[in-house]
Amino acid sequence: MSVTAESAVGHDELAVLKLLALEGGLEGDVKISCSRLAERLDASNQTASRRLQRLESADLLDRDTVSDGQWVAVTDAGERALHAEYEDYRRIFETDAEVALEGTVTSGMGEGRHYISLPGYQRQFEDRLGYEPFPGTLNVDLREDSVRRRSALASLEPVPIDGWEDEDRTYGPAVCHPATVETADGESYDEAHIIAPERTHHDEDQLEVIAPKKLREALDLEDADHVTVTVGDRR
Repeated sequence: MSVTAESAVGHDELAVLKLLALEGGLEGDVKISCSRLAERLDASNQTASRRLQRLESADLLDRDTVSDGQWVAVTDAGERALHAEYEDYRRIFETDAEVALEGTVTSGMGEGRHYISLPGYQRQFEDRLGYEPFPGTLNVDLREDSVRRRSALASLEPVPIDGWEDEDRTYGPAVCHPATVETADGESYDEAHIIAPERTHHDEDQLEVIAPKKLREALDLEDADHVTVTVGDRR
């Protein structure tokens, strides 16, 4: 999604997306006309059409125009946007908002060890997380439903990790969230954080977790073991 398209989507467009989801747009194509949508929105046909176009441009909606209307379906990105809205309301009406993500342990490429050990990040980890992380990450392949639910993290307040630079290159900012890792046997470790580059949707099906200890040893984990990572607001 382009920055321009993303910025064109506001509360009015999300209201249309919610309406289409309630009509069945999450399950598949639903047929709707601009006049019917305009009536539901108490708006003009032109306004209804413009909001649909913005949702389509932002990749939140698939749309196929026919002679007597249009077939529309909410995309995966659109479903993630609705999940994020849902989590915002959860934070308003419920306390201790958390997001539980499930998946299986997998081996990473070893890049986490390198980046976490860099001094520009290390200083911030110690200052903002309160510990020096083990040089490596626990990598988790998320289940499909957790990939969709991951967008709910946008409603949680993160711990920011600033970007920095040395003589050779610039390193980008990241965000961390406090997390508890629980195994299928009920063992848990609650002094962990998930970490991800700021403002990116790269590898949304994978989660990286850091902690003061090597989590594979602390929780006796091996590849393909099931874990639940419960993520919360910054402490």
